[in-house]
Amino acid sequence: MIETKTKRGTTIIPSVSWQIPSKSVRPPRSALRSRAESSFPFYSPLQVRSWDFWGFHKPFNMNQVCTWSGASTDGTPANSFRYEYVRAFERDEILLPNTWIVVRIDGRGFHRLSTHYNFHKPNDIRALNLMNAAAEYVVTSIPEIVIAYGVSDEYSFVFHRSTNLFERRAAKLVSTIVSAFTAAYVKLWPDVFVNGGGRSEEGDGEGEEGEADEGGQGLSLSMLPTFDGRAVCYPSWENLRDYLSWRQVDCHINNLYNTTFWALVQQGGMSPTAAEEFLKGTVSSDKNEILWSRFAINYNNELEMFRKGSVVYREYALEQGTTGSSRLKNAEGETSGSQVATQLEGGGAALEGMNENIEAEEEDHGRGIEAPISKTQAEKIKKARQKAKVVTRHVDIIKDDFWLQRPWIRSGKPGRLVEK
Repeated sequence: MIETKTKRGTTIIPSVSWQIPSKSVRPPRSALRSRAESSFPFYSPLQVRSWDFWGFHKPFNMNQVCTWSGASTDGTPANSFRYEYVRAFERDEILLPNTWIVVRIDGRGFHRLSTHYNFHKPNDIRALNLMNAAAEYVVTSIPEIVIAYGVSDEYSFVFHRSTNLFERRAAKLVSTIVSAFTAAYVKLWPDVFVNGGGRSEEGDGEGEEGEADEGGQGLSLSMLPTFDGRAVCYPSWENLRDYLSWRQVDCHINNLYNTTFWALVQQGGMSPTAAEEFLKGTVSSDKNEILWSRFAINYNNELEMFRKGSVVYREYALEQGTTGSSRLKNAEGETSGSQVATQLEGGGAALEGMNENIEAEEEDHGRGIEAPISKTQAEKIKKARQKAKVVTRHVDIIKDDFWLQRPWIRSGKPGRLVEK
């Protein structure tokens, strides 16, 4: 055992290992030179003595014990730690705390993929049902997701502002969502496109079998479906609502254009270039007039899945006010705005009251970062979420009705399960 006193403190150098007591203490230069020359032949003494070396190599600035000679307990060379410095290059992007996290995935090259597999135009209900089924799998397998919204080849998954999944590391969240969604999409592909199975055209999320499709084909290695993803933080509930409203408005605009475009091509005999040129400068009213006057198509009669997209969430029973004495639900487990007005005198005020309570809680949380819940509480919430049924609906999420009737999405707290 060697003990050396310096101006910076006391450094103890054992015969086998060398321990740095604190970040501010360095070994004497003589010991550093002799040790480094024997264990780091690729570093000159001048390099090792520089401050850059100490700031760059984690074993020295993390108060760790570094073995210089002899064999380690597991039989590996004693100086194998020298390669661990590469971990210093790793950087984690930690998403802002107390913000809503949205992970949005998009299909890569789906224009070519839809052509390769002969997707129906303008909407292939098989492909949309496949997207919804994959999204349901993701929401079911990751209880921290409170809601998801999808249209065409994209899906947005929302994490509650209080989530601490993966310590809010962006890379882990995005890679987990993308890989889980892609795996489910590929796994479920044969059920939809090869075996001809699928859901009913209403896409109600109940898993009913649809009509068999002829000409289905399996996936080709040269044309596999892949997705990319990104994570965005939204600081307030209003920001999150605006984001989801933006995606649903975009769904309506794109679907109206595509419906009109393909009607001109398939029924009007126009070429794609001519149809695109014909629609330049038109607004929504013009497209509706074209569909009705030329093809007798009422756009409002199109499937809601095409016009409004798909919303995936956990279904709970709606409670009256704050007492939880009774619930409002129809046969499908949903509550419409008309039912609330009819069945409840002052029911809207009760729902508004629940919303105000949530807003008050969020204001309190806004004064500081919410303290993390205990592991026991987190496990209870996780189990409660896993018991709830994950459903897919095609509803308006721009108006307040949807959110007022489902306060658990905003609060992040599981509601009461729907009675069977």
